[in-house]
Amino acid sequence: MDDVSSKSDLGTADIMQVMKLLPHRYPFLLVDGIYDMDGDTSAVGLKNVTINEPFFQGHFPQFPVMPGVLIIEGLAQTAGALCVHSLGEDYVAELVYFMGIDKAKFRRPVVPGDVIHYHVSKIRNRGRVWKFYGEAKVNGQVAAEAEISAMLADTAEARAFASGNG
Repeated sequence: MDDVSSKSDLGTADIMQVMKLLPHRYPFLLVDGIYDMDGDTSAVGLKNVTINEPFFQGHFPQFPVMPGVLIIEGLAQTAGALCVHSLGEDYVAELVYFMGIDKAKFRRPVVPGDVIHYHVSKIRNRGRVWKFYGEAKVNGQVAAEAEISAMLADTAEARAFASGNG
């Protein structure tokens, strides 16, 4: 995938670009790439689910199922990367805070071998806070959906937010 820096063109981000956009790292980086990035309006993230994921050791050894909260986290990471990308190449988000989950529903299990496509669409944004609707799809079927809110913050803002002074 090629990085496209124009905000008006549909862009893509391979894993190296995703790692520039997000502060997350293994084992918590849940997006392998992003395509169809349209400003801060919409995008589709990609996750190749393998049996090597660390959470499958305990969830569940006899029937490995990806935890639903991690599927929602993948939606949030896709949305967060889209927001950072839309702010331009010079912007570096130190932290992307998950602020809320609404109307989450889980429709089918995600198992090793599945490829998740995280479809996110902006509902609204104010300043550095965005709200998105997301669907995680496997083979065109919705596995999970939710409305998610996130905030981009630098270290000082993050400390104030975490201490309740933000």
